[in-house]
Amino acid sequence: MGLLEQTIRCISPRDSAARKAARERIRRLTMPPWALGRICDLAVELAGISGRMPPPVARKMVVVMAGDHGVVDEGVSPSPRDVTRQMVANFIAGGAGVNVLARLNGAEVVVVDVGMAGRDEELVRSGKLLGMNVAKGTRNLRREPAMTRDQAVKSIETGIEIARRFGEKVDVFGIGEMGIGNTTPATAIASILTGRPVSEVCGKGAGLRPDGVSKKVAIIEEALKLHQPDPTDALDILAKVGGLEIGAMAGLVLGAAAMRKPVLVDGFISTSGAMLAKMLCPLCLDHFILAHASGEPGHPAMREWIGREPLLHLEMRLGEGTGAALAMNLVEAAARILTEMATFDSAGISESGPA
Repeated sequence: MGLLEQTIRCISPRDSAARKAARERIRRLTMPPWALGRICDLAVELAGISGRMPPPVARKMVVVMAGDHGVVDEGVSPSPRDVTRQMVANFIAGGAGVNVLARLNGAEVVVVDVGMAGRDEELVRSGKLLGMNVAKGTRNLRREPAMTRDQAVKSIETGIEIARRFGEKVDVFGIGEMGIGNTTPATAIASILTGRPVSEVCGKGAGLRPDGVSKKVAIIEEALKLHQPDPTDALDILAKVGGLEIGAMAGLVLGAAAMRKPVLVDGFISTSGAMLAKMLCPLCLDHFILAHASGEPGHPAMREWIGREPLLHLEMRLGEGTGAALAMNLVEAAARILTEMATFDSAGISESGPA
């Protein structure tokens, strides 16, 4: 049995006893019933995922998966392919948006080469970049399948391995990505799974002009017609029109779920990985949280397909894990409400009746 199958077998639903304990604690806190709204909901969710009350959240990590894409040759991005390598160096230097937001809550940022076409080998030797390369980028999905099925499985299992590697020292994971052109495979995945036309879920990505968006739509439509991905087979979708970093994010979701670790899913591209994870194991939905509502036009349909509402609505569309890093502050807040807020009994306050 492969690592993917083993991991899926280890995933179980949220812990009902821990959820009940969190709800009972919240009802006794010095505030009107459920007055902190979705922060209360989040506290219950975190307890259920971890199976512990209060849920541990102090040790936080954002994992940025990096990969390149052959479809960039078709002009689907205004940025050249080498920007992937350049931005990875920026993450490692601490100068990117995700680094700034992660520092707000003490989260560690880890960068993984899952599918980069080129990288700084000195960064790998120094340990600053995790070298877990499955392939030197995907192939051009307009012309041929993005990867083999074996590579698709390997990309997912790479994400699982990362979850296992860090799971003992991390309470909360966030997933992010870097890969010039990767809104194209994410859009293809969104269209396949939601059943929406490509034109409805396709956006400007890194800054395409309207004519560039129209070209991108046509390229994705051609790829879907050429490859005919099976909408019931996550591995077939990933192999034919996906990305190596998207597969790795799906794997991290699965691996963390098997370890009862919550995962904050960033925006549009990360959500495409979470969708594939849900296809592979519907129970993993109990263990990941949508961090924010992406400004990409396809994200509402993706959220509807998943059946979850995001924590934040800020029109963010940077990627990198920025939304996941920012939402970690809400995770910390939810846990602290459970542990630090007084109860009516402890504060000597008369409890109010039902609202």
